[in-house]
Amino acid sequence: MPVDELDTRILRLLIEQPRTSVREYARLLGIARGTLQARLDRLERDGVITGTGPFLSPAALGHPVLAFVHVEVTQGHLDEVGDALAAVPEIVEAWSITGGGDLLTRVVARDNEHLEDVIQQLIQLPAVVRTRTEVALRERVPYRLLPLVESVGRRRAEPRPR
Repeated sequence: MPVDELDTRILRLLIEQPRTSVREYARLLGIARGTLQARLDRLERDGVITGTGPFLSPAALGHPVLAFVHVEVTQGHLDEVGDALAAVPEIVEAWSITGGGDLLTRVVARDNEHLEDVIQQLIQLPAVVRTRTEVALRERVPYRLLPLVESVGRRRAEPRPR
């Protein structure tokens, strides 16, 4: 079932007030608690809501340096390298990609020297052909989904042309 206007309002509240109770959400939305719970269950079941945990700051954890490392892998060894990347705690995310490389990783580090050590770990992997690193300078648009949620909800509410 697609996300509708009520789902959009629910998701907005979850994003803006993540520590509020279901009872309070229902009160704020002006709907029954059971209706809200059914919607939340459906949104989770459909994979729209994928978690409820806190968002952590690598910088506040002592890792203020952020880099994107492109990794080129010997053909046929993508899974092997992916498994090895999962063992490196400073790699907070990795994606297989098309284009200039096989994997794109998001790496955090304490400082530039630490970043170099992490990259050296990657280069040591037998199936890694080369890496290319881009250091992030400043976050311009923080990770967000609310504008997308609102856009989807708006499109669902618009009348369809006949």
